[in-house]
Amino acid sequence: MPKPPTPRKPAPAHTRRPAAPPSQRPHAPHHAEEHRKLFRVAGLAAVSALFEREPQRVERLFFDERLKDAVGAICQRLARARRPYRMVDGEELARVAGTPMHGGVVALIEPRPVPAFDPEAARRWAADKRPLLILDGVGNPHNLGAIVRTAAFFGFPRLILSDHPAQALPSEAGYRVAEGGFEWLEVYRAERFVTALKRLKGAYRVVGTALSPHARPPAALAPSKDGRPVALVLGNEEEGLPPATLAACEEVVMIPGAGHVQSLNVAATAAILFHALSSAESLRLSSDT
Repeated sequence: MPKPPTPRKPAPAHTRRPAAPPSQRPHAPHHAEEHRKLFRVAGLAAVSALFEREPQRVERLFFDERLKDAVGAICQRLARARRPYRMVDGEELARVAGTPMHGGVVALIEPRPVPAFDPEAARRWAADKRPLLILDGVGNPHNLGAIVRTAAFFGFPRLILSDHPAQALPSEAGYRVAEGGFEWLEVYRAERFVTALKRLKGAYRVVGTALSPHARPPAALAPSKDGRPVALVLGNEEEGLPPATLAACEEVVMIPGAGHVQSLNVAATAAILFHALSSAESLRLSSDT
């Protein structure tokens, strides 16, 4: 995909008062951050989530007139932090966003690093009995964003991305589809993925997803007798889970269908299985009380 053009450089800023309406703000200068790679996060839900969780990551903000009231409080926070913002017309906002699907507001943010996954830390995570979500080779950034959005919706705290060469990492496209979901998940990257997966087995039930005559239905994600939470592994859109990954899983689940099409999109599969995991969590919590 060609790189979108750089946003037009605004005019120098004058002294601003935080209480002034956003539409009256003078243009702000560019900073040294201009030369760093910043993510463009579009849409009011995603931008609002950023300000709720990590406002310090927002370097600049652009919005159109229809959202000036909705972003007024955000602009005041930026003014206090001496961060620039600007109301622009739709054409310029599309240039800033790199897409006309910007939802009326675009934040330029410092990308959050994706730390290395530590299986020993995961053993400590297992104490909270929450599911661990794992992707191995999900290459479409829109699918990654949709999966993140669903995971955030159900309140799952962590997502592991494998070192599969096709695996998508957080990107502008993924952020746009996630609608703020990335702000609610801890995302890690696992090197030597199959080895890391095997090291999880003592603390988690490692469950893969595959079309297999031996696969069990989503109800199999119910709490097990040994009390280990599920680590659910979803695979590549075209090829599914690699054989080595499947071999490292203790169980396999699949969603039965009518047989008219072979399988669901991985994001749709994730949504159904995440709901099953959430229902299993509710069952566990009710049995614990």
